[in-house]
Amino acid sequence: MNAELDNAEAGLGLERRIGKRSAAVIEKHLGITTVGGLLNYFPRRYMDRGELTPISEVPLDEDVTLIARVVSSSTRFMKTRRGSLTDVVITDDAGAAAPGTGTGRPGTLKVSFFNGHRAKAELQPGRRALFSGKITRYGGALGLTNPDFQLLDEDPDTPGMDPEALAAMPIPVYPATAKLTSWSIQKVVATLLETADLDALPDPLPAQITAREKFVPVADAYRLIHAPHGPADWQRARDRFRYQEALVLQAALARRRAQLAAEEATARRPAAEGLLTAFDRQLPFTLTAGQAAVGKTLAAELGQDSPMNRLLQGEVGSGKTVVALRAMLQVVDAGGQAALLAPTEVLAAQHFESIRRTLGPLSRDGMLGGFGPDAVQVTLLTGSMPTAARKQAMLDAASGTAGIVIGTHALLSDNVSFYDLGLIVVDEQHRFGVEQRDVLRSKARKPPHLLVMTATPIPRTVAMTVFGDLETSVLDELPAGRAPITTHVVGLAEHPAWATRIWSRAREEIDAGHQVYIVCPKIGSDDDGDFSPGEAEPTAADLDGDSAARELASVTAVVEQLRDEPALAGVPVAPLHGRLDPALKSETMASFTANQTKLLVSTTVIEVGVDVHNATLMVILDADRFGISQLHQLRGRVGRGGLPGTCLLVTALEPGHPSRRRLDAVAATTDGFALSQEDLKLRREGDILGASQSGGRSTLKLLRVLEHEDVIARARQDAWQIVGGDPSLGAHPALAASIDEYLNPEKEAFLERG
Repeated sequence: MNAELDNAEAGLGLERRIGKRSAAVIEKHLGITTVGGLLNYFPRRYMDRGELTPISEVPLDEDVTLIARVVSSSTRFMKTRRGSLTDVVITDDAGAAAPGTGTGRPGTLKVSFFNGHRAKAELQPGRRALFSGKITRYGGALGLTNPDFQLLDEDPDTPGMDPEALAAMPIPVYPATAKLTSWSIQKVVATLLETADLDALPDPLPAQITAREKFVPVADAYRLIHAPHGPADWQRARDRFRYQEALVLQAALARRRAQLAAEEATARRPAAEGLLTAFDRQLPFTLTAGQAAVGKTLAAELGQDSPMNRLLQGEVGSGKTVVALRAMLQVVDAGGQAALLAPTEVLAAQHFESIRRTLGPLSRDGMLGGFGPDAVQVTLLTGSMPTAARKQAMLDAASGTAGIVIGTHALLSDNVSFYDLGLIVVDEQHRFGVEQRDVLRSKARKPPHLLVMTATPIPRTVAMTVFGDLETSVLDELPAGRAPITTHVVGLAEHPAWATRIWSRAREEIDAGHQVYIVCPKIGSDDDGDFSPGEAEPTAADLDGDSAARELASVTAVVEQLRDEPALAGVPVAPLHGRLDPALKSETMASFTANQTKLLVSTTVIEVGVDVHNATLMVILDADRFGISQLHQLRGRVGRGGLPGTCLLVTALEPGHPSRRRLDAVAATTDGFALSQEDLKLRREGDILGASQSGGRSTLKLLRVLEHEDVIARARQDAWQIVGGDPSLGAHPALAASIDEYLNPEKEAFLERG
């Protein structure tokens, strides 16, 4: 039987295997319609029937599944409405009180049932049961209201089983919903295991890998992960599926890279005497060893007739823009154009001014590649430009007059075209998705070369998992003239007097001839924040207590406050945020760059790319509202001109609050790679892979990029060997089918994060 026929079982509708009614419930609540979909809906954890769940660990306002023993049960008629109320007290026998349970007894929780006739009859003292529901707070106490429950003293699904064997069986706990309990899912899956032809399912893993790793067959793995007889069963199955997931993911990336390498691009070889040579001669500084090495790599790859696809990651201020500019000049020398795609108009304008300033006399009007080394035109194209200027920029791009075109999403418009687009540089890759990248690629005659830049250092495992289709270069040293940045946490809860000292400190910098950034999480009082796209905002768990209710600092309020602040009397202050008129935005940045505005109160629009050498102090208000990588990038705006930089992370949270862990981590080191590891520990993998940006769950099921580096590395090596010998995967149809299934349209975005 071929793979297509074998795979028919996985693609079969659930109704044929579990019945119309159960299939309808699963589709409604889980969105799953096929046999394969439900088989791959794995338990998220397993519970030991013989152990009770620590009640002190149950989270508030979350759906939980727990095992507990009934202590008491009482029923009374309600006074204000018809019906009865049954209160059941359950315990974990732990001997430690659960905070806020309100029962007055160690390790207990009150469970309430309205008209709970079944609960009254079955939940008798001494009985053990599974409870599933949402922990809520009422009257100051935590409790469960109308939860689903299942007695564990007798298991209806395993009649006649030896009591000792039954006691040893783990209980699978599935990701459940408010209307569908974990054990309801378990019962449907049990039916599926009995009725599905598991032995007909194709195995994505090649036989030699299964033998080498001593993995159980795929049919047995499904049985063991859903219905284990002991912990060793689900562990063996999970190991197998985790490796399978890693191999499918890495094979998808390897296949994509092979497809990209097979495309034919226009080689852009270095010119003996051209713009790049002239640019290098006039550089007022020496390239770092890292910049020179990466530049050599880019020059070689641009000279090939297959498209370059490279990720350039580097610390904040490591000089990525100069490296990218040299690559762009090589392409212009070879008769092509380069496009730089930036995520915001402020950053696009900064790149435009910075590149023209860096080019100096080499940045002049001229026909593309036509009149010697001093003839490159740099053009800016954004959506808010005046109509006449935008039309002229589009004409320059289409005619080839512009050698370097810098822009925002406006570059992606249908009416924007290029004469000969040879290189795309994407700045801050996580701001752009698959469609945007593909639109820009389609504007070239042949597949263009691609350089993706990020200022957020990426752990090796994340790079392997997310950017496996891109070659990676790293800049890990700062150019000469970059001063170290000192970062301090300013805790107002323990030092309220520091609130005024901040402004005195700002005045000291200004009196010394320097400039200051003040960063706020909000624009005004009528919004929820001005967080950058793709940045993970603090969760509800981070914002518990009174921090969630406090008024966050906003640009408009802080500007008004500082204009009346005695310590800053006479200091020119200006606001900057995403809602400002584009012309005013440009004017404000120009004033700050020219040292006319001394203090800039801004949102995160200055997070990347803004380059004002005279700025030495950054004050981030309500810093706990920002993520680690964002704080790291923000502070990179100071200390850029050889002057020491200082960053103050101001927070009103109490010491010991979970969100202060982020601030302490940022203050402890300027090593972006160390911070990225800490960031990943605090964030879901879904955030890393891009799923959270579309509202989806994590793309990964069993794989965790920090915990399973060895698994990812092994799978990556296997994938490269498989794809290297069989790029189309014609000899591995089951693996190819798994890639197509795994990378459905909702999950494919992470492959295109560049």
